[in-house]
Amino acid sequence: ISSGRLDDQQCVFGILKGFLNAHCARSINVAAFFDNEEVGSNTKQGAMSTFLPDTLMRLNGALGGTDEEYRRALAGSLLVSCDNAHAVHPNHPEKSDEGNRAYLNQGIVVKEAANQKYCTDAFSSAVFCAVCNNASVPFQRFANRSDMAGGSTLGNLSNIQASMHGVDVGCAQLAMHSAYETGGTKDTVSLMEGIRAFYESRIQMEEDGRYRCY
Repeated sequence: ISSGRLDDQQCVFGILKGFLNAHCARSINVAAFFDNEEVGSNTKQGAMSTFLPDTLMRLNGALGGTDEEYRRALAGSLLVSCDNAHAVHPNHPEKSDEGNRAYLNQGIVVKEAANQKYCTDAFSSAVFCAVCNNASVPFQRFANRSDMAGGSTLGNLSNIQASMHGVDVGCAQLAMHSAYETGGTKDTVSLMEGIRAFYESRIQMEEDGRYRCY
């Protein structure tokens, strides 16, 4: 699929479809879409605003929850931040790390960065990959070249206001931010199915720090 603004409307579409198709009575599923990512997330409706925590606190209050219960619920939550990823470009393969490349139509990209520009850590990556494995959803891993500056996503920005475990994922694409971006149609389906599986999964932390995902 080729068009403008695949970043990040492709992910918005996949999240919304997965959210609407999911059925889970065990938890409160939330899908959040923010304005102004490319021009400044520190606006009143951006990812760095209090819009998300304000909404979560009002939900907690409407359900009769206390402030302590809200903080415990937040600590036990998992954020999946969706933003498209750079696929290896056939004309410029040197821009990608040889061992951490993303390709079109090869599944959801799980993104990691040593400089913490992505919110993915070992725990959140393991949980999301387990969700995908359980649902037979294809995924791939991506990491920026360590000697090149990489992009950032909304995950870390949202965590400034509402801290929780988070994982950065997305769809691989070419020519990001151009007038003619190119992405994979199969990846859109994978994202829809992966997000639906995430919303429907039960993730339980054990006392010894291990987790169960089912």
